Amino acid sequence: QVQLVESGGGSVQAGGSLRLSCAASGSFFSLGAMGWYRQAPGKQRELVATITSSGSTNYADSVKGRFAISRDNAKNTVYLQMNSLKPEDTAVYYCWVVSDYWGQGTQVTVSS
Repeated sequence: QVQLVESGGGSVQAGGSLRLSCAASGSFFSLGAMGWYRQAPGKQRELVATITSSGSTNYADSVKGRFAISRDNAKNTVYLQMNSLKPEDTAVYYCWVVSDYWGQGTQVTVSS
């Protein structure tokens, strides 16, 4: 079992930055791929970014060049640095770990 605890959400004006963190705990030897998804009101949950255990990354086109995912394997933590935030980035952001573990979500609100 893997438990995920997210932090770092909040409210920011357009153009601002936020950094999300997600710490994993539980019974595991090592973690595989980790990532972030988001769900805006009335929309389906969508991929934001993922990172493998070796550091390979993948981003949604909508966040490329603005967001950066990273991880600290020693701390079992994944991060999402979000820069140049836009109102359309407003959503609940969920941490994810393979195969199907999810955090409780953290709200990110970007005002224009």
